Amino acid sequence: MRYFLHLAYDGTRYHGWQVQPNTLTVQQELDRCLSQVLRQPVFCLGSGRTDTGVHASHQVAHFEAEMPATLDSKTLLYRLNRALPPDIAAYALHPVPAQAHARFSADARTYEYYVRQVPDPFSVGRALYVDLAPNVAAMNEAAAHLLGSRDFTAFSKVKGGENHYVCVVYEAGWHQMPGGLVFRIRANRFVRGMVRLVVGTLLSVGRGKITPAQFQQILWAQNRVDASGAAPAQGLYLSRVEYMPDVVPPELVPPGLPYFVGR
Repeated sequence: MRYFLHLAYDGTRYHGWQVQPNTLTVQQELDRCLSQVLRQPVFCLGSGRTDTGVHASHQVAHFEAEMPATLDSKTLLYRLNRALPPDIAAYALHPVPAQAHARFSADARTYEYYVRQVPDPFSVGRALYVDLAPNVAAMNEAAAHLLGSRDFTAFSKVKGGENHYVCVVYEAGWHQMPGGLVFRIRANRFVRGMVRLVVGTLLSVGRGKITPAQFQQILWAQNRVDASGAAPAQGLYLSRVEYMPDVVPPELVPPGLPYFVGR
């Protein structure tokens, strides 16, 4: 049977999500602990590949396993969380249709990037600290150009292995929060490195290095070298993965996670 697992993790000590040789990854740890608890080989596939140092407050993975008759989902989650390292937490587990896919069945994803404007020793590794207040109005004026169907070649990693660079962005904007800012972007898909490059270039707008109009021209030019450098990994979170109700009924989503059905 196929299952969806909803989880979160602090990516600080991991070389991203995807299994890689001779290094520690989130997927590797999840596979190891699921295999240990279920006493059978288990291989997970995630909704997205977060990079080294990037976090997730809502990641979804699917796997196939024969669930022992004596083991219910609640007990499995309890045992899995005892086996997992403390920087990975599993929140919900449920069966899904055989064709459901954590990545390809996802209807939309949301990323958030956190910026601190007040020094905070507890946010080190989890947010970007900036000592000069950026121009939020200018950054939001620039971010508005991201909305709709856009080619994000300018904001993608070189040789990212993408078939195409067109994404449909439903939401993009900066929001005030206590002690700082959060940038939230929601889209049907993301190309590799896109959010950190967008944030880095928007922060250049906020610092007055480029104008919102120049940001639009960078997007339209589709030339990677025109964009500013990528924002550091520690402020970035995969924060929501959305599926239609026939894949993930809303009542099965872990309590407290922001979640919207469809578009």
